[in-house]
Amino acid sequence: MKNIKFLLVLTLGCIALNINAQIQPVDDNGLAIGGYDVVAYFSNTAIQGSTKITEKYNNATYQFSTTENRDTFKSDPEKYLPQFGGHCAWGVGAKDTKFPINPETFDIVDGKLYLFYNGPSEGGDFNAMQLWNVDTTTLKIAAHKKWPSVKKK
Repeated sequence: MKNIKFLLVLTLGCIALNINAQIQPVDDNGLAIGGYDVVAYFSNTAIQGSTKITEKYNNATYQFSTTENRDTFKSDPEKYLPQFGGHCAWGVGAKDTKFPINPETFDIVDGKLYLFYNGPSEGGDFNAMQLWNVDTTTLKIAAHKKWPSVKKK
């Protein structure tokens, strides 16, 4: 019984750590957005995709929660890709920087997917989407204008 309790606590701890994990848009293995289903975001859901339902696009592997989502992506990949190469939208627009993202912190604006940093920072936690929401229009315009130069950094 002690082993079961230990495993349960360990599992819950790993889940809690994973929720706050910041990731690069494409990891060293080529996995995009930590395996999250980019089509599901457009249903206002951040959901992990399956390793069995994938599609490779622009040298990155995207995972999907359903074959329908994968097929939807295949029909128009550019429609579902996150803006700014998957980097934090606020970081690009406000700081001219490519910050990692928390794949569970996202916004859909004008039919486009924006991802954000949401995790530990100096002096506490930092959710970039909260600042993005203060002035979305201005930050969105700035980010799109700055992205070509930030992309090269």
